[in-house]
Amino acid sequence: MTNLVVNGENFSILTDGRLANVDQWTPDIANAFAKADGIELTNAHWDLITLMRGYYAKYNTSPVRKLLKREIAKSLGPELANDDYLMSMFPNDIQIQGTRIAGIPIAHVDAEIEHSIQLRKAETRQNTPHYSQEFEFEGKKIAVYPIGNLVNLDDWSEPLAEHMAEKEGIKLTNEHWEVIRYLRKFYFQYGITPMVKLLIKHMAEEHGKDVSNEARLYGLFPKGPSRQGSRLAGLPEPQGCMD
Repeated sequence: MTNLVVNGENFSILTDGRLANVDQWTPDIANAFAKADGIELTNAHWDLITLMRGYYAKYNTSPVRKLLKREIAKSLGPELANDDYLMSMFPNDIQIQGTRIAGIPIAHVDAEIEHSIQLRKAETRQNTPHYSQEFEFEGKKIAVYPIGNLVNLDDWSEPLAEHMAEKEGIKLTNEHWEVIRYLRKFYFQYGITPMVKLLIKHMAEEHGKDVSNEARLYGLFPKGPSRQGSRLAGLPEPQGCMD
């Protein structure tokens, strides 16, 4: 760990060059990072930085590339949501250089953090009703992490989802399947399982707030529409702050 001096004040910097304490970020720190990289921040840079920081503040996680480009298209215009433009703003990649200058963590897909998640939570979920170790279904051994999510995504099928749901005391209805299928659609489109805030937001955009609202989703999945829903959808557990 090293230090960055800005306006006479020392700030701790991690080995990957990021601010150790995200709460200490200021525009002056952003300018210092940018200057070290040979970038003079313009209003266009600040539009992107503000968007990334706003996303992080709202969801407590940084957006993966596809979601970031979607937010840029919606907020700043579709003509800016392309790799050439983003590379012109942050030549060393907006996901790496841009987030560092913005003072937020780099986005990680579920596959990269899943192991640490299951280790961190294994001890606290031993008495839950979901499967927490290998079980047999239709003559096949199904491996799951202690948190209940499938180790091998290819093991998933609708009959398996129904079996896992029964284990958790849920009888899957068309309403449940609507959420499960949306979770799977989102995962295979963006590469992450959405945490609950993202699920509510994006599903509401496609299906309406009557379908995607907190009360309804928690009524369907009492253990969490993202956490429990991801288990039954055969997906990794959501990243960031969840249910």
